Amino acid sequence: MRIRSTTDQDHDAFVDTLHAAFGRFPETPDEAGGGVWWAALEMDRNLLATTDDGRSVGTAGAYSFELTLPGEILAPAAGVTAVGVLPSHRRRGVLSAMMRHQLVELRERGEFLSVLLASEALIYRRFGYGPATYTGRLTVPRHQAALALPRVRRAADGPSGGPGADADDAKAGTVELLRRAECGEILEEVYDRYRRAQPGALSRPHAWWASGAGQPPISPAPRYVAVHRDAHGVPDGYASYSLGEPDTLTVDEIIARDDAVITALARFVLGHDLVGQVVFKHVPPEHPLRWQLADFRAGQVGHHTDWLWVRLLDVPRALTARGWFADGELVLDVDDPFLGERGRYLLTVRDGKADCAPTDREPDLSLDVSDLGSVYLGGTTPSTLVRAGHVRAHRPGAAALADLLFRADRIPHCLHWF
Repeated sequence: MRIRSTTDQDHDAFVDTLHAAFGRFPETPDEAGGGVWWAALEMDRNLLATTDDGRSVGTAGAYSFELTLPGEILAPAAGVTAVGVLPSHRRRGVLSAMMRHQLVELRERGEFLSVLLASEALIYRRFGYGPATYTGRLTVPRHQAALALPRVRRAADGPSGGPGADADDAKAGTVELLRRAECGEILEEVYDRYRRAQPGALSRPHAWWASGAGQPPISPAPRYVAVHRDAHGVPDGYASYSLGEPDTLTVDEIIARDDAVITALARFVLGHDLVGQVVFKHVPPEHPLRWQLADFRAGQVGHHTDWLWVRLLDVPRALTARGWFADGELVLDVDDPFLGERGRYLLTVRDGKADCAPTDREPDLSLDVSDLGSVYLGGTTPSTLVRAGHVRAHRPGAAALADLLFRADRIPHCLHWF
């Protein structure tokens, strides 16, 4: 077996092999040639596993993204995708060989973070990835969709984002209903502003929007889009949605930096006529919308699942890249069995910045690199993994200090599918 990088000439073989690995057939592109997931493939970042006679039996790819870290810091991240092995060649080490080859190649490119969406949770932890963001579905029956009046008004010059604050702020803004085909540029601009402030969010490169790659609202699939504009007419939020059976309005995503705008858009879709229920497909943990409902039990939370998985390729670089919100020191003993590496690092945080260097000091925490990926964005607390038996705390108070240090400024959340 041979693993090699691909070129543009390998595009069809790559796509066909991946579809065969999952037992699927390619869908037909639209007339404009867009709207298929593989339209955004970066062929200089993909791998093919081939037999000695040149037949393709496995694929692995990567996209060039920016990941927003705690502290509104943007970092390059490889978005691993299109990983598959033909059924005829499974259980032969093809997948492990491709993943090891890919990790080495990413390091050679100078990258220190890798992310993916795991098709199966059992597969990718053994390659060093850990679940780092979570998402859920919120279903609201239309007859129980009333929002309560806010009990606290936001000060005119205070910080943005109080639940129910749209009671005042929405008066200064408007909601305009458009079709997906009419507002591609607006969606791209609003999403880009949002993702720069949201920990765990990924960039959506222009090529994705231009080619219609991915899921709605990136794809050209028919959608209505509620666009919120501020008092100056500038778009500052949107909700992409569709109506289907049985009488269900499904919201692909609500995107805005200001909670008041999110509330205004939620009020818009919840007030839609001839709808039995409204389903919000991607709701981060502890989203305020459920608390804003007059009937707290009306919001039915379901399909809570992992979303973005994170893998650290260079521990010191990754830990010094993100922002920090408490001071302290921790010695981390990090095991990376897939790459056969182990390192002990002194993490020192002062005034929002970290220094991370090899040390011989006794560890405070011992953990697998996949567990470090889970806590990296602040979406999983180290103490949870200590209690689960995944992370070992070597002294009292170590887990509590780690919780304090690794917390994020906002709960990390990722909407992007790739």
